[in-house]
Amino acid sequence: MAAVLKPVLLGLRDAPVHGSPTGPDAWTASKLGGIPDALPTVAAPRPVCQRCGQPLALIVQVYCPLEGSPFHRLLHVFACACPGCSTGGARSWKVFRSQCLQVPEREAQDAQVKTQENSLAAEDWCEGADDWGSDTEEAPSPQLTLDFGNDASSAKDVDWTARLQDLRLQDAVLGAAHPTALSPGLPLFLPYYICVADEDEYIDFVNLDHAHSLLRDYQQREGIAMDQLLSRSLSNDGDEKYEKTVIKSGDQTFYKFMKRIAACQEQILRYSWSGEPLFLTCPTSEVTELPACSQCGGRRIFEFQLMPALVSMLKSANLGLSVEFGTILVYTCEKSCWPPNHQIPMEEFCIIQEDPDELLFKSTSFY
Repeated sequence: MAAVLKPVLLGLRDAPVHGSPTGPDAWTASKLGGIPDALPTVAAPRPVCQRCGQPLALIVQVYCPLEGSPFHRLLHVFACACPGCSTGGARSWKVFRSQCLQVPEREAQDAQVKTQENSLAAEDWCEGADDWGSDTEEAPSPQLTLDFGNDASSAKDVDWTARLQDLRLQDAVLGAAHPTALSPGLPLFLPYYICVADEDEYIDFVNLDHAHSLLRDYQQREGIAMDQLLSRSLSNDGDEKYEKTVIKSGDQTFYKFMKRIAACQEQILRYSWSGEPLFLTCPTSEVTELPACSQCGGRRIFEFQLMPALVSMLKSANLGLSVEFGTILVYTCEKSCWPPNHQIPMEEFCIIQEDPDELLFKSTSFY
């Protein structure tokens, strides 16, 4: 029986964040840059680089409660923005998960009992959850609280700023403190909202121009007609066997990566809880030997990844900061465990894949 593909949500940079919202307006926002927001009963993570000892800068904050769960759920990804450190692997990157109950504890216990007996319907937790829905008996998938439409004909031309006005959680999208309210010594990237779209909405809007430009740079080094192969693979009569025989095994992973993102080069995040990551380079043993959850000992699963377009969108608010990477793969506890009365963010795991030829994405502007 063929495996069921998990849906993929794309995170896109939207309007800049203004003001200094607090409470739910802050911590239910998904954003890039700014400062980390804290859930009501959990301290905000403030990690430091294990290489240079300097505070890490917030790269993204993702509000992603799971369907059928009584918890608010917030993920933070940090990196060292000091010269050379962001390419220093796990010592310079950190991921934290924070959770707190959405409802009083007694109600949460009742909800958990009902979940075990009847399995909660997707719409019981958030609008638009049917976009994740399934008629199978699979466990519910997670749901990002930002809503989005399913009209593929308008996906590429949608005015995301205007669409934010129609979201059920309109006020919750305003998420970062204003840079001027911060200590001048704190590393900070300018904050922007992250809006969400279904990857399927972009299938009919593949534009290969940008992908061709990047692939030509790669071709000069590898001597492969990548742009021709890309065009051929995206046509209805693409010859997959031809691709595999021409492209070296090491380059095939990169080629598949470029082909997949061709329809939406400006994506900064791919979210697919318990789905499959999109590798930029051949995966190493890190992927097959993921460390277990430090709290419950359970296995970790893929949840989302940061994409190359994000690099050029991280604008330094102070100190001349910069971060470099190809893609960052984030893995979290499959059970999303959270002990009662826990008040400290739990550290999760990430894998850093660098730009395969070191120059391809470094100076590219996607937005």
